[in-house]
Order: sequence, then structure tokens, then C-alpha cells
Amino acid sequence: MTKDGVNIAMIVLAREARGLAQNELAERIGMSATNLSKIERGDIGISDGSVEAIADATGYPPHFFHQQGIPVPENFTFRKRHHVAQKLLTPIHAQANIHRRHVQFFTRALSIAAPNLPDLARCTPAEAATQLRKLWGITNPVIDNLTRLLEAQGIPVVPFNFGTDRVDSRSMHTDDDYPVIFINNALLGDKLRFSLAYELGGLVMHAGSELSPDHDLSHEANAFAAEWLMPAEHIRKDFEGGITLPILGSLKKKWKVSMISLLYRADDLGFLSPNQKRYLLQQFNAAGIRRREPVELDVPVEKPSLMKQWITSYRAKTGLGTLELATILCLHVDEFIELYS
Repeated sequence: MTKDGVNIAMIVLAREARGLAQNELAERIGMSATNLSKIERGDIGISDGSVEAIADATGYPPHFFHQQGIPVPENFTFRKRHHVAQKLLTPIHAQANIHRRHVQFFTRALSIAAPNLPDLARCTPAEAATQLRKLWGITNPVIDNLTRLLEAQGIPVVPFNFGTDRVDSRSMHTDDDYPVIFINNALLGDKLRFSLAYELGGLVMHAGSELSPDHDLSHEANAFAAEWLMPAEHIRKDFEGGITLPILGSLKKKWKVSMISLLYRADDLGFLSPNQKRYLLQQFNAAGIRRREPVELDVPVEKPSLMKQWITSYRAKTGLGTLELATILCLHVDEFIELYS
């Protein structure tokens, strides 16, 4: 809703992106929480002075609040721990919506068509992963650089600071149905790869079809990711000689996934009895590596580049500098440089 030339949705978006509750923003701008609530509902208008005050309080330029459109509502595409407070999810969702607008700007400005992702909703997760590998011509069991592969298919990977280690990733589409994957920039390399595979599973299995309420979307995306990164046909032979922590460490280097993911994969494929699984998990806990595996086994963090390529192409096309680009994206220069340099 637009009120006095201001898009009210952008006020909410800016506030939530900075992790501010209504009463916190109201206090910062010297306004009652009641009046701010009325402004955000569209019940009353907003003065230019209040827009300036909100801009100062949230760190966005005043023209941010005159942008058109509405944010994408929250959906199932967060990859996160089972229980995460809404106050942690809200700013991540808001920031993702802002990045989504940037992706939309560049894809439109450069006339980049959305990638043609298949709809694999009728497949099991394992079938979906196998079929997509065939469609994309992937013959190597180990995907060397998943970020590069996704971006070669036209799916931008956008990392930013989620402000918590309890949420790993999420995905969205632009208004033109262009898929975008957002990644917590604090993720280690193995977790980043699994999160990308998880989001890819959601994009091909869940994005284009009506799903019944009994679908366990997170389980299906995890199962897709496991088959995508560790195809059963190829990884079975790696488990046949037994499973120990040293073997899991060696396989981590090969498959570029975490030791704990390998353990669960072995269990899913029937290589562990309940007692063996329980014993190995106890070993993980005793060694203190359940959450943070040995540093010497770290998988390199893959770096996305597609957004920067688009920015470079747009600069070449228009001759615009950093200040002009920041203005177009409704950011201050320092934040533009932090995000995209």
C-alpha cells in the first residue's frame, strides 16, 4: 500500500531487516509505537520528516521507501534448526527480500531469462536428484564446486550475514520467477554445500506444484541433498569396509560433506545397526566434534561470483559508478561496497 507517495511495505521491510521491533523504531524516531503501527497499517499518512527519521534510524536512503512492490511472504524454504525464534527469522527474511529486489533489477536490466528448472515434484527425492544430474550432464559422482555449478545454471548464490548460526539458508523467486539461493556467510564449506543442495531440492521438488499438507518438505529436501552430494550408486562401496571416525574423516575429504552427514548417509543406506550408529554418535560427542569437526578436515568455502559478474556487465553497459549503482539499489555506498565488492 502506498501512502503519501511512500510504500508502507518498505517501512516494514527496512525495520525488519535491521532487526527492530515497532516500539524500538518508534523510540528511535521520537514517535509513539501506536502511531508507527497505524502508519505501517496504512491508517494514517506519514510526513517527509518522519520518512527522513526512519531512513536515519534504519540506515537506508530516503528513496528506499518509495520503491514499488511488496516482499515475498515467508514460506517453507528456510534451512534451520528445529526451533528458531521468530525474532531471528524475521530479519533474515527481510534482508533476503532486499537482495531479491537487487537480483530482479539486474536480471531485468540485462535481459537475463530465468533458468528452466524441471518440476520434479512427482519424483522421490532420490529420483529427483538422479534425474537432475542426468539433465545437467553431471557424470562425476563428487560435485567439485556446487556453487559454481548452480551459478553456471543461472541460479545466483547470495551470501550475507544471517546474524545467527541457527539458520543456514533459504531460497526465493523474483517476480519474474527467477530463483535465488541465500546462504549464511558464516557457514563452513561442508555445511554450505549441503545447504545449497537442500535449497536446490526445494526449488525442483516444491516450488512449482501444489503440495499436500502431509508432505515433510524439510525431510524431502534433506534426502535430495544426500543423494545429490553422495549418490547411493557410488558411495556404497566406500562404506563396505566398515565405518569408523577415521574412515569418515577420509571420506569427508573425498565427498566434501561433513563426517556427520556421511554417518547419516551410511545409516540411511543400511550400513549401520542402531547400536553402531549410537556408538559412533557417542564417539562424536566424546571427541567434541559433533558441532565442529576437526579444522584440518575443513572443506574449502566456495565463493559465488554471479552477482558480481552481473554488476560488472551492468557497469560496462551503462558506465555508472559505485555511487550511482548504490543509489539505484537503494543502498548507502558503504553497504553496497560491503555487499558487492
